[in-house]
Amino acid sequence: MMNPVPTNGYCVVTGAANGLGKAFALELAGRNLNTLLVDLPGKGLPELCSHIHQQFNVLSHCFECDLTKKDQVLELGTRINGQFPVFLLINNAGTGGSMKFEEAPADYLDRIIQLNVMATTLLTRQLIPNLLAQKKSYILNVSSMAAFSPIGYKTIYPASKIFVHYFSRSLYQEYKKTNLFVSVVNPGPMKTNPEVTRRIEKQGFFSHWGVMTTAKVAAISIRQLFKRDTMIMLSFTNGLNWLVLKLVPIYIRLPLLSRAIKKELVVI
Repeated sequence: MMNPVPTNGYCVVTGAANGLGKAFALELAGRNLNTLLVDLPGKGLPELCSHIHQQFNVLSHCFECDLTKKDQVLELGTRINGQFPVFLLINNAGTGGSMKFEEAPADYLDRIIQLNVMATTLLTRQLIPNLLAQKKSYILNVSSMAAFSPIGYKTIYPASKIFVHYFSRSLYQEYKKTNLFVSVVNPGPMKTNPEVTRRIEKQGFFSHWGVMTTAKVAAISIRQLFKRDTMIMLSFTNGLNWLVLKLVPIYIRLPLLSRAIKKELVVI
């Protein structure tokens, strides 16, 4: 497969060790693109980089750090800028969950805010000069269908994802006359790990409507990004869900969605 841009540069992927991030890393490698992969220590990132290099014969470097820590995000940006030309940034790292708000530990709430909002914002800011220095460059931010409605028992997760969505659309407008193109993708349910799978299955019938594999989400997202699609809809079902969430009044969809999510909660 031909590269969309002839380049010796790199693609940065956060949250790359597992799930959708790993799928992004493999999809990019399959397109003969070099990668810089970011995730927590102990997640198997060095092994993934080695596997990519051996299987696809492209360069792949790993950066192990905690993106919920501001100083580590800033240090990561500085290290990348000092060593590598970057033409693609995928802000994929994110976290969420389902819990009664009064039972949510402070660290749980803070982690969602720091990873979904702070890390996405600051790493983008750090790498913008690098991206602008390339002939063509791209940012893909991973939001969620949850961005389009508040949901009880998820509280700050949808709020953090609508931040990612608005942040992305604002960046697109600000940089649309430059070499930098910005897009956002809003995946629906994906069974990325056993815990997420458990939560999806507890939501009932409608949670299974439009479930996609991480490999398919990654492939469609990268394809549409390079086609300069500003808001990526992954499938007809994905687009229909978005339309329903936009058209159904909040006083109807808010209790419906909240009841579905309440089924995820574990009774101990």
